[in-house]
Amino acid sequence: MALTKYNYNSFDLTTAASKGLAFNSSANGFETSSAGSMTLIKTLTASSSGDLTFVHGTSDVVLDNTYPVYKFVCTSIHASTDNTNFMVAFRDGGSSYDATVHTTMFSSRNDEADSDAALGYETTQDEANSGGTIKLSVGLGTANDESSSGELYLFNPSSTTFVKHLISVFPVVHHAEYNYNWYKAGYINTATAIDGVQFTMNSGNIDAGTVKLYGIKDS
Repeated sequence: MALTKYNYNSFDLTTAASKGLAFNSSANGFETSSAGSMTLIKTLTASSSGDLTFVHGTSDVVLDNTYPVYKFVCTSIHASTDNTNFMVAFRDGGSSYDATVHTTMFSSRNDEADSDAALGYETTQDEANSGGTIKLSVGLGTANDESSSGELYLFNPSSTTFVKHLISVFPVVHHAEYNYNWYKAGYINTATAIDGVQFTMNSGNIDAGTVKLYGIKDS
């Protein structure tokens, strides 16, 4: 196999401010490119909080056509009340978080004794055009080893033409000593732009945890 040696001066390694290098088809093979595609927009941290709420145009929150996809990363969500569910709701204008959502879900589980494992579709956990909060994970406990983390993707929330799709994945250490993985997908059944996203528990407060909002460009 023949090797070709290039002169160092044949490469243009000069980049613009806040830019990186990427390959292209030109003679020197390089061009400037933007930084990574996922941008952190806002971090909210719970401390016995009734809700964690992201509203477009408030406190530096962006939730419009700046990005086609938004990602919420929820880390170590801990409940203040035993056997509670981590929820999310969406606002389509006005002040209420009651946008109609239609979802389907399946889950896997295994108890800590490894005696009860299952994988299946759970029809009772679907939301059928329900207005208000939807479940992201269930059965959180108050012990320090009981919490939930996960991701929620929201697609094109500012669209005024189509419904807005969503996907979530949330593992949870259940109050009854189970590990559950919840997989949910669906859509917000409105052609009105979504301008707010609110995370809550169905009972009590979010004792601790963080939710980070990212925008994903060029997706």
